[in-house]
Amino acid sequence: MACTWNGWSHHWRVVTPKHLLHWYDNLVFMQKILLVFLILFFSLKNSYSDNNIKDNSPEIFEGVSVELDRLEIQESLNLKENGKSVSSKNWMIVTANAYASAAGAKILQSGGTAADAMVAAQSVLGLVEPESSGIGGGSFLLWYDGVTGKIVTLDGRETAPQNSTSNQFLKSDGTKMKFFDAVIGGLSVGTPGTLALMFDAQKKWGNQNWENLFDEAIFLSKNGFKVSKKLSSSIERDKDRLSKIDKTKEYFLPNGNSLKHKQVLKNYAYASTMQNIANNNIEDFYKGSIAQDIVSTVKNHTKNPGFLEAEDLSNYYVIERDPVCINYKVYKICGMGPPSSGGVAVAQILKILEPYDLQSLGYSNPITWQIIGDATRLAFADRDRYLADSDYVSVPLSGLLNDRYLIERSNKIKVGTKTENVTSGKPSNDFVYNYGIDNSLELQSTTHISIYDQYGNALSMTSSIENAFGSRLMTESGFLLNNQLTDFSFNERIDGKLIANRLEPGKRPRSSMAPTIVLKDGRPIIIIGSPGGSNIISFVVNSIIALLEWDMNIQEAVSHPHAINRWGKFEIEESLYSSNLENSLKAMGYDTKIRKYYSGLNGIYIDTEIYGGSDPRREGIALGK
Repeated sequence: MACTWNGWSHHWRVVTPKHLLHWYDNLVFMQKILLVFLILFFSLKNSYSDNNIKDNSPEIFEGVSVELDRLEIQESLNLKENGKSVSSKNWMIVTANAYASAAGAKILQSGGTAADAMVAAQSVLGLVEPESSGIGGGSFLLWYDGVTGKIVTLDGRETAPQNSTSNQFLKSDGTKMKFFDAVIGGLSVGTPGTLALMFDAQKKWGNQNWENLFDEAIFLSKNGFKVSKKLSSSIERDKDRLSKIDKTKEYFLPNGNSLKHKQVLKNYAYASTMQNIANNNIEDFYKGSIAQDIVSTVKNHTKNPGFLEAEDLSNYYVIERDPVCINYKVYKICGMGPPSSGGVAVAQILKILEPYDLQSLGYSNPITWQIIGDATRLAFADRDRYLADSDYVSVPLSGLLNDRYLIERSNKIKVGTKTENVTSGKPSNDFVYNYGIDNSLELQSTTHISIYDQYGNALSMTSSIENAFGSRLMTESGFLLNNQLTDFSFNERIDGKLIANRLEPGKRPRSSMAPTIVLKDGRPIIIIGSPGGSNIISFVVNSIIALLEWDMNIQEAVSHPHAINRWGKFEIEESLYSSNLENSLKAMGYDTKIRKYYSGLNGIYIDTEIYGGSDPRREGIALGK
């Protein structure tokens, strides 16, 4: 017999064996209920796989470690939607994804430089926007030094493996492979350069501890991030190709279904890779276990194995190059030189346009777009013949940027009527050239980062894995590999002439990436760039003109509709006045096409304050303090 206290009636009561038995039965029953509850709880928890968690909470930073007020994020998005720039006093970062902007902002807020913030932002972009860039790809970077006032560029472009051949994209009968037959698999993979560039830039210009710059990428990889609408739709569009490679399918198409917008996605392999890089710098990536993983992934593709070897990775290096700069009125426009064609083409177009009063003509005048379009055609004619990796072929760079030469090119434009017979020019040079024309296909999956820090440094960096999802090869280390070798000409010659952009071992393929910094009185006023394949050149030019000639703010400039003419046909973005523009251009003799564009311009304008803007066609965001 036992006694127990009845707390409700405040008196003792006697407990008999019968009572104990009843009490015991109740206890057993409650234990069974608890056991069932726990089984159900963990069953439901586990039924949501890491790649298949659905979450309807707001997309921006739910559960993310970044120490930023959600209201700041929402305010930035609201300004973007209303065509207004984000403003700040001390620093600004603009990237293609809110997670990445926030990661970089955290570094800037803690006193880091633009180089430090770039490392944090790019490491996150490789996770949350894997279809566009990552450590399996390549990059170009412009750096304006706030102390010296000098601009330096870093070339982190991919290189062709030493065992590559000039005809590797030709079939046995000598005809070119179909583009996506060449893309998917190891054959298209070049030696990645983005991580080496990140390391070199931070080593030169950073002030933070390297290992701390990967905290957000590691956190998001382990704890999950919400899949963006862009990533989700990209997967859905490309699911047939993604499904051809088991590892890639497993990650992007769990259970055979495309990842949905706002699903929570984790990538433990990427977290491990980021931790390795944080701890060991880039040693393992280029000479250790990650390098072995990359080589194995490339060489073991069953249908399209590639030529990448461990030596290609261990021998990779970033090249510091002089910027390509021209004077445009009172401004100095600086960009990336070869192997990028972007800096040269942007410079040529603006210099060809300099004699024309675009400010008075205005952005709604069809004549304005006719002149810009024909200036672009002239620049592309030179690009397609002369521009390639200047370490392998002679590029007449000084001749292409010569003032007298560009005035001659400008005089070829017939205002008010289509300029006929647009061909490459004959720039002055000290060598004999006879290159064939190459307009190799470049598709629009790339990303851009613009940063201005509290020390007066400016950074403009464009990064890519080429096509959306690159080669579609996912490494065991959790990142995709590029398909940049398809940026080379598939043919070595055309009409008997060697093509400057032909594939050669160790060579860097031509690119249209155009990270740009504009100076006035020796100080940066514009930091800008965009994804978009060969359209990048026009996206950047049009935005610079909008800022310098039409007095638009940075958000208006990156939002403005595009009209582009690279090779004769005007492609006009759907807009309120596209039909009027199309009719006017047709009357001048041009073929036209109304289309959608997916530019991803991210820009900063520096005046009495710092202003940031991000292209509404994508999901970028500007953050500043």
